[in-house]
Amino acid sequence: MEQINRVELRGVVGAVRSANVAGKKVYDFSLATNRAFKDRSGTAVIETQWHQITTWDSGDGVNEGLDHIDKGSKVYLTGRLQYDRYDGADGIERFRTKIISNRVVVLDGPEQLDYEM
Repeated sequence: MEQINRVELRGVVGAVRSANVAGKKVYDFSLATNRAFKDRSGTAVIETQWHQITTWDSGDGVNEGLDHIDKGSKVYLTGRLQYDRYDGADGIERFRTKIISNRVVVLDGPEQLDYEM
């Protein structure tokens, strides 16, 4: 049986950080996704989830447009889930879920940009 670890998200970018690691640029950003529904009383509710995304610039010039992803950019991405374990400042073991993205499509701007990582 084939195993699958795949994530597909479309949302709005929050904070963006980038760094150079081993000659490649690594981007870490948050992505907000919304789910709209009505509760039992019929009141409209919008539930926002924040996701932590990591992606790499391939270094071959194809993905240079990642520098144009800013807070508020609308993007579509695909990737995989990764779980990390770490010790917090208080000494308590903590866990976090990240998405390692291999494809980012910028959905706003003068033209739609597609970046394959």
